Amino acid sequence: MDQPERGDMHGEDISAQIAGKLALEHPELRAGLAPPYAPPPLPDAQERLDRLSRRVRHDLEILNYPKDDWVLPREHPRGHHVYDVVIVGGGQCGLTVAFGLMRDRVSNVLILDRAPKGQEGPWITYSRMWTLRSPKHVTGPDLGIPSLAPRSWFEAVFGETGWEQLGKWPRQAWQAYLDWYRAVLDLPVRNEADVTAFDDEDGLVRLTVNGNETVYARKVVLATGLEGIGGWYVPPFVKDKLPRESWTLCTDDVDSLDWKGKRIGLLGAGATAWDRAADLLELGATGVTIYMRRRQILMANPFRYLEKAGYLRHYASMSDADKWRWIQAMFKFGQPPTQDGVDRCAAFPNFCIHAGASWTDVEQREDGIHVTASDGSVVVFDHLFIGCGFSMDPRNRPELLPLADNMATWSDRFTPPESQPDAWLATYPYLNRDLSFVEKVPGQTPVLANMFCFNYGATVTNAHSGASLSGLRYGIEPLLHGITHALWMDDEPVHFQRTENWAEVDTDPSALEKHRWQQTG
Repeated sequence: MDQPERGDMHGEDISAQIAGKLALEHPELRAGLAPPYAPPPLPDAQERLDRLSRRVRHDLEILNYPKDDWVLPREHPRGHHVYDVVIVGGGQCGLTVAFGLMRDRVSNVLILDRAPKGQEGPWITYSRMWTLRSPKHVTGPDLGIPSLAPRSWFEAVFGETGWEQLGKWPRQAWQAYLDWYRAVLDLPVRNEADVTAFDDEDGLVRLTVNGNETVYARKVVLATGLEGIGGWYVPPFVKDKLPRESWTLCTDDVDSLDWKGKRIGLLGAGATAWDRAADLLELGATGVTIYMRRRQILMANPFRYLEKAGYLRHYASMSDADKWRWIQAMFKFGQPPTQDGVDRCAAFPNFCIHAGASWTDVEQREDGIHVTASDGSVVVFDHLFIGCGFSMDPRNRPELLPLADNMATWSDRFTPPESQPDAWLATYPYLNRDLSFVEKVPGQTPVLANMFCFNYGATVTNAHSGASLSGLRYGIEPLLHGITHALWMDDEPVHFQRTENWAEVDTDPSALEKHRWQQTG
């Protein structure tokens, strides 16, 4: 099996790299608003970043206590290597989990990601937003190390004045920060590694990679993002009645220029949908119509209020009833589109928002796709985009399908008050405090006992942590504690025996022999 690719701090000068990344696709063809100001990389950014990288390594050396690896190696009966932890997903959450484990001296770790190097997550693939939605000061991946914090990287590359001038992070710059984070920490990532199955083998997790390779692990973390426990949702009648080439997910990595001169119907009004609509308009779509169920566009974002240590740290310790009450309130409130997304679309007279309506039927005809809305209206489009969120159904993921029927959900373990029903939240996986999966029938799928959920499926159990930057700092704590506790308890009898038999000399008392008291007279 291919070895993981470790960090690489060399190559093309970082200033040129980042300047290239910050450029939008087809800038000369775009109409509409200009992106917000982003400072250019400093001419000496490479030298500044090299100094910062040395500082990171020095800081970690200062904090290197305890310094000894303590997890006892496991041997596979047929000689295969056994990782202590395999993390599926090499985006911001997967990288942070690996760093957290390695700080606790769990070093026999591997990260697997199906994307090519540098394309993990949404930032430079399907995302069409200009900036991150989180405020620029939000931290998380650094786990409290100032030199590793996002701001430290940004100031090294763009300068302190650049940071002061910054509104929010350009999404491409965030990917560049994550690339550096991976490299400076020398994290073991194997790219283009698609995990297709999880099986139990004598208490180990056997992962099938790229269909025919095998990796063994004691514990597995699913750090697979927003859709990682289910998949992007498409109304069944769309899939059943239209050929695949007639519709596209807003989360597909496609070039909006391909629909120049086309009439576009878009279902869904989340932030990603607005960003895609703007990108289509800027690159020449004849018109874009967003259909949204709500009658009014959301304006307030309660998640900004809840970026507080009290909520982020202690949500996971609340009772199920209190978790349900809180998370239901958040989901009912919803999250508004970004101001950038709204303004970009509003700049075009050929943009339309069809509020208070969803789709009830679609039909492909010679003149286009006829979309019937829930208010009875019918409009003809050349192509459809789907941006109506994701499912929490693991049956939609081939690698989880064999385990799906025995994964406990909130509907299996919690009955909400009559005044608080919520069929959507009930589909989320019900997780243990350490974010390991719970079996509906204990022992039926033993591999689940060694698998942990750190994607968006953890939201009801652990607040917004497994796919959200704002919740990462605190949300990762139960996971790291749970994994290391399980590894410790597996090895605890051996450690105890070694402690009882400990005989390594720490103090040599031979110099005191001539000073021993002896009775005289």
